[in-house]
This record gives sequence, C-alpha cells and structure tokens, in this order.
Amino acid sequence: MITALDHIALIVPDLDAATARYTALLGCGPNWHGSDGGAAHVWFQLDNMALDIIAPVGPGFTGDQAKAHLDRHGEGLWAIAYATPDLDAAHKLLERRGVSATAPHPLRSTHVETKEKRFWRMFSTGLAGITTFMIEQKPEEAPWPRSAMTTPSGVTGLDHVVIRTPAPVRAQALYGAQLGLDMRLDRTAPEWGTRLMFFRCGDLIVEVAHDLKAGVSEEDDHLWGLTWRVADVDAAHARIAAAGFDISEIHAGRRPDTRVFTVRDGTSGVPTLMIGP
Repeated sequence: MITALDHIALIVPDLDAATARYTALLGCGPNWHGSDGGAAHVWFQLDNMALDIIAPVGPGFTGDQAKAHLDRHGEGLWAIAYATPDLDAAHKLLERRGVSATAPHPLRSTHVETKEKRFWRMFSTGLAGITTFMIEQKPEEAPWPRSAMTTPSGVTGLDHVVIRTPAPVRAQALYGAQLGLDMRLDRTAPEWGTRLMFFRCGDLIVEVAHDLKAGVSEEDDHLWGLTWRVADVDAAHARIAAAGFDISEIHAGRRPDTRVFTVRDGTSGVPTLMIGP
C-alpha cells in the first residue's frame, strides 16, 4: 500500500524567511512556489521525499487549517504524507483496517509567477493526533524534478522522521498493522530513557520514540523531528556553521559507522540532526 514518504509539511508564519533559512540549511533551493486555497507554499524536492513549507495568506481550506495550527501550536511540523500507487485501493484497505479518512479528492497548486498548475490526488486522516495524508504516486508518472543543489555538501534526502508517542502498543498497531509499514526494530534502551521502534518506509525510517519516564497514556502522538542525510559530514558542518546556524560539534551517531551533528536554531522549531558516514 505505502511505497515511500511523499513529503513532510511544515507550517510557518513567514514563508520568505523560512524559505531562505531552509535553502541555506539544505543546500538547495525550492523548485516550486505555489498558492491556492488561502495558503502559499514552497516545495523542496530531495532524492527520497520533499519538504513542503506552508504559510497562511488568506481565507480558504488550506489557509484556514494552516492558521488554526499556527494559532494553537506555533510554527513547526504539521503533517506527514505517504505515497501509494493506488489511492482508491489504499483508502478501501485503511477503512477495512479501522482507519477513517476523507474521501479521495484532487488538490491543486498554482505557481505564483508562471501560473502553471500542479495536481495531486489525496485523502487525509488523523492518526493518533497526527495529520496524515496519502498521496497517489503512480509508477508510470514522472516524479517532480529534483531541487537543484547549490553546493556539493548539500542534503541528499531524509534519513528518518521522528514521531513521539505516549502509547507504544498503539503505535505498533497503527504503523505496523494498519499502515502496513515494515517494522525493523523494537528496542528499549534504559540508558537513553527511550523505547525506539523503527518502521521502514521506502529508503528511510519512520522512528517512533516513547519516553520511558513519562509512562503510558492515550494522549496524542506528536510529529517531532527530522534527520537529514549528507554525503560529507565535515563539509556540511562547515557550510552550515558558515551560514550562521547554531550547531553542535560532530560526534558518533547511535547507528554504527555514522557521524552526526545537531542544528539548534533556524529550523522553524523542528528538532534537526544531520547524519552521514
């Protein structure tokens, strides 16, 4: 049913400022600037998914949703969107598995300068409090063009997206049984104070983390953070530091044979890590 992660949606109050920051952070520029439904957005297409940065600009379905999220939570991650080759079949299967969703429907974005239009077919649902989209990606259709890299040390793609859950058993059922993602790891690590569950989605990981000290409850999950892939950790560290971001030193990652560093600011409230060999 799910073949990949289509995109992550980020809500911000100032689209131009966020676009400039993420262009510097990712080392590539957006390849689409659209507006429809009361919201404007920019689209960064990477190797294995896209980052969609959205800001409300007026009344409309998407703009109203974006404004409501900003008013309640402030800027930050808003939604996760999965790719499926057959949207209607995915909708039917999820309903059979107990997941209620909107009916499949088209979504349009109009480029603010060229007036070119892009169309998606999608449906949405709220999975344990996380806004979740299913996007149709037919194998025979050409993918959106890759955003042009502005530096060899730019981000190549997403390594993993982190979801925090107070209910790990619920998360097992939701991401494994209902969404059908391939569970690759379930590890309780008292030294980290965390139970970690890794679900394969295309060539990246949906990481679901449970805080052991917080205990178990039926409160909502939270779409929390992003870890971006880079081919050269040292070059990316130097480039991002030179761009004015507050970043940590490079250190060994928890995954064997990886090195990581944290980006502490300039990410519109998104906990952000860079990872590479």
